[in-house]
Amino acid sequence: MIRVLTLYPSKEGSKFNFDYYINTHMKLVRDRLGDSLLRDEVDQGLGTIEPGTPAPFQVVCHMWFNSMDEMRESMGTHGPELIADIPNYTDIVPVSQVSEITVS
Repeated sequence: MIRVLTLYPSKEGSKFNFDYYINTHMKLVRDRLGDSLLRDEVDQGLGTIEPGTPAPFQVVCHMWFNSMDEMRESMGTHGPELIADIPNYTDIVPVSQVSEITVS
């Protein structure tokens, strides 16, 4: 199983339209990736375990795929459209990581 994390670092003065992200962008992601996207989750950062400390990431998106090949095919086909939508909800440059889930 493959998981793609897309992380939006907290940055003072940045904008992030969470409503657009959840209701428009993630709908677009699900529509475009179709059955290759097994599951997705979105986390909105609240802080750290240290009280009063801001979250290092405003938003983290988790997306699960069966295999690296399925993920690459889906993202290769639809990635440019999904990336082009980013300025509609944020001015933050996201950081992505692809991982193989080895323990669950």
